Amino acid sequence: MPLRFGVTLVSVIATSLAMNVPALVVAQDGMRGVGHAENHDWYRDLKQPETGYSCCNGSTGTIEGDCRPTRAYLTEDGTWKALVDGHWVPVPPRVVLRQMAPDGNSHICANRSGTIYCFLAGSPKS
Repeated sequence: MPLRFGVTLVSVIATSLAMNVPALVVAQDGMRGVGHAENHDWYRDLKQPETGYSCCNGSTGTIEGDCRPTRAYLTEDGTWKALVDGHWVPVPPRVVLRQMAPDGNSHICANRSGTIYCFLAGSPKS
């Protein structure tokens, strides 16, 4: 019986981990709604560089909103590419904010059709 319990426990843990892995990957893929609620308190203060309008259209405590964490990299020509809903897209230089996110990671604000309002580059990793 102890062996059966051990095997069952390992099976439950493995299943649980397997179910959580996609959520961890998606959280960094710029997926709409993922990570918005956790960061809304400072997203709401971000302003679009050209217009001064808010970058964030979401509300406190909701997952819906234009801003979310993402992964990004600086290309050889000095422009940024970022993941927006799981796809690498060029970031227009006019939307790049000249500030760092409190967590040091990259964040993007883009609507459902992919129009990017604001982008914050993450700090270089050492």
